[in-house]
Amino acid sequence: MAADLGELLVPYMPTIRVPRTGDRVFKSECAFSFDSPESEGGLYVCMNTFLGFGREHVERHYRKTGQSVYMHLKRHVKEKATGAAGGAVPRRRNGKVFLDLELNRDFNGEDYEYEDEAKLVIFPDHFEIALPNIEELPALVTIACDAVLNAPSAYKKQEPESWEEEIQVSKHARSLRQLDNGVRIPPSGWKCQKCEMRENLWLNLTDGAVLCGKWFFDGSGGNGHALEHYRETSYPLAVKLDNITPDGADVYSFEEEEAVLDPHISDHLSHFGIDMLQMQKRTENGHHTDNSARPRVSEWEVIQESGMKLKVVYGSGYTGIKNLGNSCYLSTVMQVLFSIPDFQRMYVGNLQRIFDYSPLDPTQDFATQMAKLGHGLLSGQYSKPPMKSELIEQVMKEEHKVLNWHQQKGISPRMLKALVSRGHPEFSSSRQQDAHEFLLHMVNLVERNSAGSENPSDIFRFLVEERTQCCQTRRVRYTQRVDYCIQLPAPIEAATNREELLAYEAKRKEAEENTRAPPEPVRARIPFTACLQAFTEPENVPDFWSSALQAKSAGVKTSRFASFPEYLILQIKKFTFGVDWVPKKLDLTIEVPDFLDLSRLRATGKQAGEEELPDLMPPIVLPEDTRAPEIDEAAVMQLAEMGFPLEACRKAVYYTGNMGPEMAFNWIIAHMEEPDFAEPLALPSMMDPGPSTSDGPVGATPLDNSPPEESIAILTSMGFPRAHSIRALKATNNNLERALDWIFTHPEEEELDTLSDMADTEPNDNAFSNATSHSDSTLSPDREASGPRVKDGPGRYELFAFISHMGASTMSGHYVCHIKKEGRWVIYNDHKVCLSEKPPKDSGYIYFYHRLSSS
Repeated sequence: MAADLGELLVPYMPTIRVPRTGDRVFKSECAFSFDSPESEGGLYVCMNTFLGFGREHVERHYRKTGQSVYMHLKRHVKEKATGAAGGAVPRRRNGKVFLDLELNRDFNGEDYEYEDEAKLVIFPDHFEIALPNIEELPALVTIACDAVLNAPSAYKKQEPESWEEEIQVSKHARSLRQLDNGVRIPPSGWKCQKCEMRENLWLNLTDGAVLCGKWFFDGSGGNGHALEHYRETSYPLAVKLDNITPDGADVYSFEEEEAVLDPHISDHLSHFGIDMLQMQKRTENGHHTDNSARPRVSEWEVIQESGMKLKVVYGSGYTGIKNLGNSCYLSTVMQVLFSIPDFQRMYVGNLQRIFDYSPLDPTQDFATQMAKLGHGLLSGQYSKPPMKSELIEQVMKEEHKVLNWHQQKGISPRMLKALVSRGHPEFSSSRQQDAHEFLLHMVNLVERNSAGSENPSDIFRFLVEERTQCCQTRRVRYTQRVDYCIQLPAPIEAATNREELLAYEAKRKEAEENTRAPPEPVRARIPFTACLQAFTEPENVPDFWSSALQAKSAGVKTSRFASFPEYLILQIKKFTFGVDWVPKKLDLTIEVPDFLDLSRLRATGKQAGEEELPDLMPPIVLPEDTRAPEIDEAAVMQLAEMGFPLEACRKAVYYTGNMGPEMAFNWIIAHMEEPDFAEPLALPSMMDPGPSTSDGPVGATPLDNSPPEESIAILTSMGFPRAHSIRALKATNNNLERALDWIFTHPEEEELDTLSDMADTEPNDNAFSNATSHSDSTLSPDREASGPRVKDGPGRYELFAFISHMGASTMSGHYVCHIKKEGRWVIYNDHKVCLSEKPPKDSGYIYFYHRLSSS
């Protein structure tokens, strides 16, 4: 028999591999479905790629790859026998088989036992070889099988990439000197102390100076004033302001010239009034919660409908999603998206085509994983009611822990979460996240992965008309941009129970002064009409530069819908920052209507008698030292010694921000073929101004001016053609990160066809009524015909879903969603899906409306 098995496996030996370091073994879940070893058909693990497949999908993989040898894993779970025959420990047929495989269900170890079974299966004849079979199998096959059986499952522990360099603790962290100069950093409204930059700002941890960085810190722009400040003061450490979270911050050491760790960052930030320790705490159940849980008790109970006997529902569209620790923000967003017909049609309606054309590694394919999740939610296969015999058994036992086995368990979003969060600093973590930010992230991913096919995110896209008026000259400018969500302000001053709120605040302060227990909290009740009114009011434009005056002036902006989306996403702006930097949620309720008519907010365009502002931008103000740029001559000489022209080396060092010879070398390689490669470095301020291309005042620049050369150099150093890089920067208002996205979504061969899209594939995170936001793309009227796709129609809507948040901060608490299906509201609370008795519409965070038909 041993010889027979050896001969049988000989033709397949080249296809059987032993898992190497870095190989992920998917032995707990199918790549195309949520089948597992506990499923009826078990799981088949390919002995070459180590991908897992359910019985329904393994044949497809065999036909596509020709791989014939799979390991079939099956876990049999049953209730433990009672009485003298009952064992105290769950027994296994083979102790090693599933040593590192976690249970997919929450079995109580005292009540259930399981047996594990493993076989080698050879396709297409389904010849089975029971394992272990050390004596009869070739040594290589035995080693490979043992390695697969003992390997941790792919998502049990994800090690960091081996090439990632570990960030070291700064030598200045422990002994950092901080000046007692009384500086306190507010939670918002920062700008560089030496220029007007409001992005890429760094806080010096010695004196509290807020200054702009350079592009090489994190890919965004700046004038290098933080580095200049270090050269003047030798204060070594700075922290990036917009990246401070309760879990840490990005710290850079100017002296050590690298990103560093600061173990005392909390104390160092506290010196300037930034309290990291008070931002969040964890509770034992895995959800983040607030420092003072008492004021939020009623909110948790109301939103989760805790005091009601909710009826569990099963079947298609009523499948829950397991919480992976703090993944409820993902679960709620995906439940809502897959309740929309366009997403169902795109991913579930095309399921077989997507699966048939999926790449060899379907775990890394966006469409495949979206189709997998959509099918899992909508098929009903993973949401089946208990059998009649099981119900009788439950009633007889009357034990809640036994009932848990038969209740809904939901499907696990591990594979999709790993894919969509890859490379994202927040969503790839296990921390709680903002559901609104994740929704926009998913819309962006859907856009990117829908090139050449139907794009379900089209239903959310709409055009915003922004009218900006110079208060002094009364002249106006009309621009359009794309958005996906409107953010409604929540004006506390408009609360209908204002007197009650004032009385509560007085009692709260009195209790605090006398160290007594605080009174019962009072929630502000704000009319929805007040939110809509605050949303539509004109807003002041900070630092408005009037092209008519060629100077700063007062300006106001109003925003209206240039088109109405098919599905309207509405977010209530409940979150803010306290003066102590602690993220806080406004304690309020808003009676959001079931039906909404926004027709009066339709944009009207330029009116008769209005005079437009000239199409001019502010003159470029260059730093005084630009005429004699600082260049690391040592790096220049090191490159010149390699044989490159001296002037080319100077340009390379300058355009890579003096980051060293390695970065400059990459720039040289990317620019060697350019005709001016060896020409002397020439900056705009060092060259004679060319003839004016505008009739405007001297110093004004046409709106279509070229992007900064430094930004172009960064993109070209990555290997992108210069012309394509310029187009990308122009399309994204010279934002480097957005320009990279634009390049990837606009292949060079399609430039002429897609240039008019203006990089509109990424959602705008800011409300279009936010005066501090900048348009990501401006669409002139003559470009609308070939511009972004919008599904315009009437502005009348009906509410069909909303996501609610419990807790005091977006990075803490818990999310649930309510969706209206078949004329009834259903609550989705992680894996639990029940009919809603009293949907808390006034406590929602994100609301979803669908357009009413014109009839």
